[in-house]
Amino acid sequence: MKKSIFTILAAMAMISGANAQSTIEARTTSDTDTRSNFILGAKLGANYSNVYDSEGEDFVADGKLGFVAGGFVTLPLGKLFAIQPEVLYSQKGFKGKGTLLGSSYSYTRTTDYLDVPIFVAIRPVEYISILAGPQFSYLLSEKNEFTSAVGNASQEEAFNNDNIRKNTFAFVGGVDINIDKLVVGARAGWDLKTNNGDGTSDTPRYKNYWYQLTLGYKF
Repeated sequence: MKKSIFTILAAMAMISGANAQSTIEARTTSDTDTRSNFILGAKLGANYSNVYDSEGEDFVADGKLGFVAGGFVTLPLGKLFAIQPEVLYSQKGFKGKGTLLGSSYSYTRTTDYLDVPIFVAIRPVEYISILAGPQFSYLLSEKNEFTSAVGNASQEEAFNNDNIRKNTFAFVGGVDINIDKLVVGARAGWDLKTNNGDGTSDTPRYKNYWYQLTLGYKF
């Protein structure tokens, strides 16, 4: 009888221990794996941007660094998929040189954009998100630093009054690495439309492209 009672008690202890372990594992998974959660966050970092000419025009440009900051929202569609819209203040631009009104010139253009990417996120594991999607960009401001061998007023006026497209669309892709509440993000993007709005631009047509590295925080 005593042996039977001991056997029953041992079995009950094993079952209780297994249930407790399962509960701990479930809580641990729930605490660390946030793929099914609504997430609101903020991010900041840097762009390395440049421009390219999709029609092969002779146009020499060098890249430049810029600042990026904003916020993001993750809307889960289960654990594997999510929609992640973002709103970013994003500095882009380039350093270039060329010919304007018959004289050579060099300049640095800094453009400030409001970028709104809408990503589809694939999340194979809790620590990694692979993102891709379209982006709408609105040109907030533009700063030009112009240098010319001649330096006449008509050249600089033509340069500063350049007809630039305000609204552009782009495609952006990248990856997020999630470390608890921190998110390390890497992106690459390129415009789908050229800069000159109606084709009357004095400076060469171009499209922006950029690489972006950010650090985010999930609230």
